[in-house]
Amino acid sequence: MARTENVTITNMCMVFNGSKVLVQDKKDEDYSGITFPGGHVEKGESFTDAVIREVFEETGLKISSPKICGIKDWMREDGTRYMVLFYKENGKWTEELK
Repeated sequence: MARTENVTITNMCMVFNGSKVLVQDKKDEDYSGITFPGGHVEKGESFTDAVIREVFEETGLKISSPKICGIKDWMREDGTRYMVLFYKENGKWTEELK
């Protein structure tokens, strides 16, 4: 049995500031609805660097210390695995984000 497999790795980050939680109202072909910022981990990129980059790209917010708080994975019909790494960060923001 092979010990390697094809995996798509993604991330999501719950950024909170006191009692406020940052969410996106996402509208695209893949997914529409309320979600946390996040996206794909690029080949060779660390998991932490990926979530920091994705939060910035999607919100303009610079986070620095995301903490991993969960992992969810499932097998797709084509035999590949899809993995989501869940993070949280106490982010400070005062201005309107993207």
